[in-house]
Amino acid sequence: MVSLIKGYECILAVSSKSSKDKIDMLHAMGAKVYVCPANVSAEDPRSYYQVAKKIHEEIKDSVYINQYFNELNVEAHYKTTGPEIWEQTSGKITHLIACSGTGGTISGCAKYLKEQNSDIKIIGVDAYGSVLKKYHETKELDTDEIYPYRIEGLGKNLITGKNEHVSIDFFIKVTDEDSAHTAREVTKSEGLFVGYTSGAAMQAVKQLNAMGEFDKDSVVVVIFPDHGSRYMSKIYSDTWMKEQGFFDAKNEEAPNKIEYI
Repeated sequence: MVSLIKGYECILAVSSKSSKDKIDMLHAMGAKVYVCPANVSAEDPRSYYQVAKKIHEEIKDSVYINQYFNELNVEAHYKTTGPEIWEQTSGKITHLIACSGTGGTISGCAKYLKEQNSDIKIIGVDAYGSVLKKYHETKELDTDEIYPYRIEGLGKNLITGKNEHVSIDFFIKVTDEDSAHTAREVTKSEGLFVGYTSGAAMQAVKQLNAMGEFDKDSVVVVIFPDHGSRYMSKIYSDTWMKEQGFFDAKNEEAPNKIEYI
């Protein structure tokens, strides 16, 4: 959108895990998209990290956003999202729950909120198959933690930079299946058409509540970072959910409510 307004050519390297809906939207808006294999290491020349770097090196006067290591990613949320949360809760926030992908949102918000009140708990949401939770606890990158998972925009197979994890109290992991069903549940119960990563964030809230993390005085803020329209071919597709084995006795397939006259 920024490129369209400013007149820039937009070239993006994305993971093959990205939904077809996201890729189609980018294409419709005029971006050139390189779809890179998801299940390769960050150092692999086919990874979207390395493909983006290569494109930048080959195109004269190009700007490489480098969001995973660009400190402006953190600063943007330190200057905007953090203050917005503080003001809208009148400084009463006790917990912030947010997913960590590039780390910009949670790290920037955490830095600002901790400056206002160091007692605020900052809880990161991680996926099974990602290294973040264990790295936060041990400061060691355990490659045995890495395996394919379905949630987009959450978790990592690398550690991005010095700002990551500084103000985060702890991480909690969520599963692909639970996150998908929780996204669908939020959509139907709250009228908020949320995406897969938002479902992961709310699933973390449910797990934390079951663990007794909150009490009647808690003021909990959870960040929903994506929209359901980006996942029509995934979590909002009963066919896709069936293919993943996500329908069972606990979570049954929704009844068909579409009739053609």
